Amino acid sequence: MSATTARPADLSATEPTAAPRRRPALDWRIRWTVLALIWGFSFLFIKIGTQAFAPLQVTLGRMVFGTAVLVAAVAVKRERFPREARTWGHLAVAAVLLNTLPMSLFSYSEMTIPSSLAGICNATTPLWSMALSVVAFSEDRPTRQRVAGVGIGFIGVLTVLGAWQGFSGQDPAGTGMALAASASYAVGWIYVRRTLSDSGNSALSMSALQLTLATVQLAVITPLFTSLPGSVPALPLLAVVALGALGTGFAFLLQYRLVAEKGPTIATMVTYLIPVIATAAGVALLGEHLSWNEPVGAVVVLAGAALTQRRAHPKRPAPAPAPSR
Repeated sequence: MSATTARPADLSATEPTAAPRRRPALDWRIRWTVLALIWGFSFLFIKIGTQAFAPLQVTLGRMVFGTAVLVAAVAVKRERFPREARTWGHLAVAAVLLNTLPMSLFSYSEMTIPSSLAGICNATTPLWSMALSVVAFSEDRPTRQRVAGVGIGFIGVLTVLGAWQGFSGQDPAGTGMALAASASYAVGWIYVRRTLSDSGNSALSMSALQLTLATVQLAVITPLFTSLPGSVPALPLLAVVALGALGTGFAFLLQYRLVAEKGPTIATMVTYLIPVIATAAGVALLGEHLSWNEPVGAVVVLAGAALTQRRAHPKRPAPAPAPSR
């Protein structure tokens, strides 16, 4: 989701401190790897889904099945949706920026570009986040290292696109939509941070409501621009089910547990493995062609993105007096 790719908002800052839990049966490294695999294969699922369904239909199906998983989790945990009208309004905007718009753009982009290229474009989300957060948050002062990361990252984007040879044969419009989707994720996360970080509601309930609102938005829009498919082949249908239930619903629950257990830094590092898996899946299972500049550029993009996420360590302050009891 990014970062990147196709994910509910990172609302972990709103989650209260949890009580000590018993040790999970499955090691966090295994769950982290499963999360990377699910999100990496999401681009392949989109590609297969668009072979039989319109892009908006793929996105609507994704939202329906993803929402079902999160709403079921909310019911099992006996949580409640937020009740404040302000929160609903902000989550409706977040649903547009983090679900309806970027997921639709990725679906449309994969009509003309390989799933591997879409996965690589998704890796630019941290670059957009860094560039935009400087404008949105006065406390996010750019360091030389982070500015260099943005510059290196976008050099990697130009390398992936083969800019010196006319986009290396890729469709500029499709590539532009995939990059715009990644930028939309960055805008959405900034919006959530500015408006919902102190709401007091749990990340799970807010994300379930966000996906519900995105589903409603797509349910209104999709019939206006698409017609019912003439047939419903099994493989594309299964791809859409997997995209929603696994790539949107179950993947969020995995990330939710990882953030609670290991912190957001470890959980978000999965972003750097997604383009590798997306590329491998596209080449191995769909026979997509891979030029030398795409994996090389992807490595440069990831290196730049990693630099943007590193912050300068502040000087250690003097010890504070012990609090009175």
